Amino acid sequence: MMAEKTLDNLFHDTLKDIYYAERKILKALPKMARGAQSPELKAAFELHRDETEGQIERLQQVFELIGKRPQGKTCPAIDGILEEGEEILEEFKGEPALDAGLAAAAQAVEHYEISRYGTLKRWAQNLGLKDAVALLDATLQEETKTDKSLSGLADKVANVKAKKAA
Repeated sequence: MMAEKTLDNLFHDTLKDIYYAERKILKALPKMARGAQSPELKAAFELHRDETEGQIERLQQVFELIGKRPQGKTCPAIDGILEEGEEILEEFKGEPALDAGLAAAAQAVEHYEISRYGTLKRWAQNLGLKDAVALLDATLQEETKTDKSLSGLADKVANVKAKKAA
C-alpha cells in the first residue's frame, strides 16, 4: 500500500515549486531590467533582484527546518508567466507600451508568488512550524510591497506613456 499523502508532503512539494520559481525569476529579472525604458522600472527590477536572493536564502532555511535539502521542482506556471514576459520584451521592444507590458508581466509573477507564499504560510501554521511561518511571512510582505510599487509605477510611468502615444 502506498504511503498516505499528508499536508507535510504538500508543504514540501509546494516549497520545491516556489524554490524553482524564485530561481527562475532571479535569472529573468536582469533581462527585464535591461529591457525596461523608464529608469524607475529598471530600478524596481534591480531592487527586486536583490530581494529575490534573500527570498531564496529564506526558502533554504525553511527546507532546513523540515529536514530536507533545498531542491526545486519544475513549475510550469512560472515558466509560462515568464515566457509571456519574454514575448512582451520581444514584441514591444522600443514601443511606447513596453514598460506597461513589462510592469504587468512582473505583477503576474508577483501574484503567483503572493498566492504561493500565502498558502505556504497557512500550512506552516497548521503544521506548527513557527520559524517557517516567520520566514514565509517576511517574503510574503516583500512580494506584496513589490506588487504595490509596480502598480504605482504602472500608473505613473508606463500606462500614461502608452496611452499618450495612441
